[in-house]
Amino acid sequence: MLTQPTIDKLNSMKLFAMAQAFRDQLDRPDMGALTFEERFGLLVDHQLLTQENRRLKNRLQAARLRLTASVEDLDFRPGRGMDRSQIMSLAANQWVRSSHNVLITGPTGAGKSYLACALAQKAARDGYSVLYQRLPRLLDDLAIARHDGRYHKLMTAMAKCEVLVLDDLLIAPISQDDQRELLEVVEERYGRRSTIVTSQLPIKAWHDAMQDPTLADAILDRLVHNAYKIELKGESMRRKRSTLDPNPEPVTD
Repeated sequence: MLTQPTIDKLNSMKLFAMAQAFRDQLDRPDMGALTFEERFGLLVDHQLLTQENRRLKNRLQAARLRLTASVEDLDFRPGRGMDRSQIMSLAANQWVRSSHNVLITGPTGAGKSYLACALAQKAARDGYSVLYQRLPRLLDDLAIARHDGRYHKLMTAMAKCEVLVLDDLLIAPISQDDQRELLEVVEERYGRRSTIVTSQLPIKAWHDAMQDPTLADAILDRLVHNAYKIELKGESMRRKRSTLDPNPEPVTD
């Protein structure tokens, strides 16, 4: 059997992983003990796994998550306000399939951003498109984009992604114009897509922290309705790690 033409045909069909796996099989004498069906199944499995890994890599690159985080590495020590059963339930991504939101609050250093990125990373691993945005920077970018022609592109990207992370809501006062921009973002996603929001302020304080009460009502109606709420507690994880580890890794909100 002429194997090179077969390899060339696989490559021409862009089945590069299958072609490489075929070469590897030819170099392994033990493969002779397997049936044709078993060997062919291994080739298909290798091609499929390679494609899935490539798609995951592309999703994570597009997500631009602020932190390299995963639900498997979360710290569930007592006193943090993080319920393991709730987090593991969220990790199954039913909230994404139902187009619900997740609202994460807590003091600075409590690990809000890490938890948000961990849930978003799990969604990406399970095949959902994800996008991370730090809200203060996003609002500045949207204001500029209205004048340089990028506004529609930015809004479309946020409307289309299945999980949007809005980090640091109300870390600084937002203007009435910023509220309008935020309303546009959450309105496009309401009932269609899922959003993760983090904030140092408790949810009950969000309304009073916004300048325009009418816009605040509209924003909160679209964020808080059907949202899972997580309130992190305890002292800063940064402070804890700095006392335990002489070379601590950075911990963000």
